[in-house]
Amino acid sequence: MNTVATIDRAEFDEAISAARSGEITREQALALIHARKGDELQSLMEAAARLRDRAKGRRVSYSKKVFIPLTNLCRDYCGYCTFRKDPGQAGAHTMTPDEVIAVAAAGARVGCKEALFSLGDRPEAVFPEMRAALKRFGHRTTLSYLAEMAERVINETGLLPHANPGLMGRSDLERLKRSSPSVGLMLESVSDRLTAVGMPHDNAPDKRPSLRLKTIEEAGRLRIPFTTGILIGIGETLQERVDSLFAIRATNDRYGHIQEVIIQNFRSKPDIPMRLHPEPAAYDLARTVAVARLVLGDMNVQAPPNLSDDDYTFLLEAGINDWGGISPVTRDWINPEKPWPQIETLRARTKAAGYELKERLSVYPEFITRDGFLDSHTVERARAMADAEGYARA
Repeated sequence: MNTVATIDRAEFDEAISAARSGEITREQALALIHARKGDELQSLMEAAARLRDRAKGRRVSYSKKVFIPLTNLCRDYCGYCTFRKDPGQAGAHTMTPDEVIAVAAAGARVGCKEALFSLGDRPEAVFPEMRAALKRFGHRTTLSYLAEMAERVINETGLLPHANPGLMGRSDLERLKRSSPSVGLMLESVSDRLTAVGMPHDNAPDKRPSLRLKTIEEAGRLRIPFTTGILIGIGETLQERVDSLFAIRATNDRYGHIQEVIIQNFRSKPDIPMRLHPEPAAYDLARTVAVARLVLGDMNVQAPPNLSDDDYTFLLEAGINDWGGISPVTRDWINPEKPWPQIETLRARTKAAGYELKERLSVYPEFITRDGFLDSHTVERARAMADAEGYARA
């Protein structure tokens, strides 16, 4: 869907001029995201990098974490996902409380600060095996079990949970806020077209954009520091990418709660329905990251380094200011074939590009001291782990 389009050079130059001087319009973003390799892409990335430096300085952050895949059972069947499983399928697993605490404790022993919980969307709605497991753990819903495990992790290991569970209602978000300083849900795309038959979300009821935006907005009303983002290369158009970024910006303009926007690129895997689908090229990721920076302004923009293999420092040139979570203990269960870089390697390569690598907590520095964004159960813990600037204490 992202074929090279013919764009008017005068229109592109006008959009670049606007990007250098301030906020761009949707029409200007549409012109810029069609940037072609060469001078256009270079001009776009330079404008984005200048805005990043002006808004964020010369620091690039990351979070030292453990990855806790609470359950990989999921009622959604997305065409690009290798994480989800059905009961009885090889690798299908729901972690017990003891397993969760053991992984978190292992992370705490090596200096991790974040416990990232990832899990499938409402598996109990379709799988009796999941309902039986939840009953053994004393719960009716997966989200209730998640909330208990997040509370136990922060109380028993000291790690700060970051919950990334899928769609959530107000009561689920309220309970998670008591133990998770930050929560996340990828918007992925505002395109309803991707839910049509034969598209990547055609059998994924929880991927409807209106439902995901509703969760993100509810988190805003509750003043929860929130992580979201877009997934590129799954069949969306360039216009749909831009519209997704503006939807995120509009939500943050209303509530001011979005702490991080991830630009994640699709990577093919041999065991997914979309295994023959082409991956977005590096230049396509670069122009999308750059436009995201220009649309989102001083918001935190992240792109995972492991999804760009060893050639990831171009993401700095495109305007990111965060590398995301890096684990010295656990694999990336969403992209298990793509290992994270070693932290010291990441530090050296970031420095070589002219930036200082800074460890942050699961919640970004600017939310540590903002009134009302952290619950009384988590605010003291988070502030005790933070230095005077809100980054992770050495």
